[in-house]
Amino acid sequence: MTIHAAAAAETVPVPQPRPDTNAPGTSAPDNGAPSTGAPSAGAPGTAAPNAGVPNADPVHSDKAIETPLPQPATLSPPSADTVNPDRFGAKPPDAAYGAFQRGLYKTAYNLALIRAKNGDPAAQTLVAEILSRGLGVPLNAAEAAKWYGLAAEQGVPEAQFQYALMLLDGRYVKKDGKEAYALMQAAAEAGNRLAQFNFAQLLVQQDPGDAGLAKAAVYYERAAATGLADAQYAMAQLYANGAGGRPHDDAKARMLLAQAARQNYDTAQIDLAAWMIEGRGGERDLKSGFAWMRRAAAGGNVAAQNRLAKLYMGGIGTDPDLILAGAWYIVARRAGLVDPQMDDFLQGLDDDQTKQALQKANRLP
Repeated sequence: MTIHAAAAAETVPVPQPRPDTNAPGTSAPDNGAPSTGAPSAGAPGTAAPNAGVPNADPVHSDKAIETPLPQPATLSPPSADTVNPDRFGAKPPDAAYGAFQRGLYKTAYNLALIRAKNGDPAAQTLVAEILSRGLGVPLNAAEAAKWYGLAAEQGVPEAQFQYALMLLDGRYVKKDGKEAYALMQAAAEAGNRLAQFNFAQLLVQQDPGDAGLAKAAVYYERAAATGLADAQYAMAQLYANGAGGRPHDDAKARMLLAQAARQNYDTAQIDLAAWMIEGRGGERDLKSGFAWMRRAAAGGNVAAQNRLAKLYMGGIGTDPDLILAGAWYIVARRAGLVDPQMDDFLQGLDDDQTKQALQKANRLP
């Protein structure tokens, strides 16, 4: 289930939201990227291309999204890299959890399994976590589903969230949208931020109109307040479009885009760059806009690579550089993006410039 950013010359899949790996403040912006800045360009969520690099205001000509839907709900569980003991219930199994934290997964599994069999919901959740990832034991998603289900029945929010995802997916348990909805809501109300985001997604899917967005906005906002980049981006879309009962507020949308961008949310980085270049929602800042676009491009976002090529071509926020413009477009072209304007630009380079662009492209991400 993916949403595509549609545009005349750039049709690139919008990245799916990440699991819980974006703790606030874990990544610093690129050189020249804003520390508190905000965006200014097309509506968030449109990773659409520049129709060209005009003489005066060479930003992109993206159209505002007609239906400002945030990213699709993810079926991927959160990362095990940073584990909060609260995820495993009010009373985590101390010895087992301690072993888990130290990476002694087999020991953690053996210790937790004894308590799990005796009905301890925190231990059941930990056993499910280990089995679902194959940490120190063979991966067994079906067995993990059983333990998540048992812990969910006892009200552990993390287990409710994970089991709800499995019920939506239907691979390891019988698909049950109604039960998934109830469990996701329970986990969201209990404060699980990923459940809040995903429950909002379910509300939007249930009612794609503005009424559905208004209900979802409550949960997006809660998750955004915890620093979840996916939710920050979703709220930026709502404010940018004046949707979901939220007023049109470009300044607030720009601030939310900046928050998500600083967590390496590449779609937010693209939008933030474009907004800064246009001066939407705040002051115009070409250099910072360029820096954010370069950061998204270096991270592998194909739409950003194409737009960065245009910024180099037009000397927007940086010195003009036809070689780098060609190189970045070659990288995007190799990834499957086709932009007729940039094809024409590439064909206009002489043999030596083309050779240099190819050499640089081979060294770029």
